[in-house]
Amino acid sequence: MMAIALLLVGLPRQSWASMTNGGEGIGVVDSNAKLIRQVFDSALVSGRAYPMLRDLCKKAGHRLSGSEGAARAVLLMRDYLQGLGLDCVWLQPVMVPRWVRGAAEQGQVLTGDAEPYRLRMLALGGSVGTGPAGIRGEIIEFGTLKELEEADSLQVTGRVVFLNKPFDQRFVSAFGSYGGCIDIRFDGARLAAAKGAVGVLIRSLTHTLDTFPHTGSMQYGNASVKIPAAAVSTVDAEWISKTLLRLKKIGKRPKVEFTTFCLQLPDTLSYNVIGDWYGSDRPRAWMVVGGHLDSWDVGEGAHDDGAGCAHSVEALRLLKAVGYKPKRSMRVVLFMNEENGTRGATEYARWSAASGEKQLIGLESDRGGFAPREFSSEATAERIQGLQPWLKWLEPYGVYAIRKGGSGVDVGFLRPQGTELYGLVPESQRYFDYHHAATDVFESVNRRELELGAASMAALLYLLDQEGPVK
Repeated sequence: MMAIALLLVGLPRQSWASMTNGGEGIGVVDSNAKLIRQVFDSALVSGRAYPMLRDLCKKAGHRLSGSEGAARAVLLMRDYLQGLGLDCVWLQPVMVPRWVRGAAEQGQVLTGDAEPYRLRMLALGGSVGTGPAGIRGEIIEFGTLKELEEADSLQVTGRVVFLNKPFDQRFVSAFGSYGGCIDIRFDGARLAAAKGAVGVLIRSLTHTLDTFPHTGSMQYGNASVKIPAAAVSTVDAEWISKTLLRLKKIGKRPKVEFTTFCLQLPDTLSYNVIGDWYGSDRPRAWMVVGGHLDSWDVGEGAHDDGAGCAHSVEALRLLKAVGYKPKRSMRVVLFMNEENGTRGATEYARWSAASGEKQLIGLESDRGGFAPREFSSEATAERIQGLQPWLKWLEPYGVYAIRKGGSGVDVGFLRPQGTELYGLVPESQRYFDYHHAATDVFESVNRRELELGAASMAALLYLLDQEGPVK
């Protein structure tokens, strides 16, 4: 026993774990631990997620649906998948909306001082433009949509509504903060127009106090009047709010004027990019892993969701690299148009249901390229409890939980088919520093964190595939 102990001195905890089978005896090889160790070693030493993401960001650039960048991304990722030796790589046609930002937005606040205050702003995705004449009006501030809904229309008519709802910093998960504020972006313009406003400005949805505006989707619903909407940086939001308070004390109200050049063009043809790897049991029973290929038209869509695409493709490549042969068929789907329409996910779900294929598993990565921490699942509590023993194979690599939670927007469309849904949950604290902003570029992604995320996805796919006969 002493000789064995001496041989193990200095080995990392993972190496010790790989030699034992859940503590049942030294020398009994744990095949799951061994393969997962190989996957993570391969990812950290010779992973390709990071160079893949570099190509996607630098060669395709930003990838708003229907844009030239999105078209370049489709061909780039198709060629990459073809190089992996999968059984079939194909493009699934889908008609997507074509919203164009146009020339850079311009805006300023007029306070009566010698110089106007220049705003850092971005039109919200789907907004109408102001046209070259722009709009101008007094600013009226609301902290929530409820305050706006309860306001007298006489207060709002002819004015520019400013929705200033900061992130609630008390949430440990950054997505909790985001979920508490997304309503001002999505519904603000519709509700403001109903009150007679001529335009809307919102505080950017981020924890940080900086000068970068964050865009994102909005909608008008069935509103008969559509007014332009834009986000301003959090620094500018703070300045506007303080200035309104200061001027109110002396009976003055500042005005804002801004110009945007957005256009909604006819729908255009694009594609989901799909790669199939057939399993040995039943080729038409699929484990689907994916992210969304499109991004907003600022930055390079590195974290949102270039990282998710790199995670998903690299997960399959890693399993192939260590010689794994799947039982169930595995499919990577790079969905088009998650950001402003979810047309790609809708089409894939429609097609898969009509084809009679069985979508067993849906696993999505759409929360950035940061260090992996958990997997969330929409499965039953009993099912999730049954997965807890898997953590002994995942914890050595920083994945500490498999818990109840949402999966992802795109794989969520498989829910009616009874698909078991999962989502990768990386560390969230920095995600909204970059989300939908010009700062979401390749250089904001850490190589090791990205490669660990891809290996974690591969490990979960492997464990799910090892569960026995296909259902």
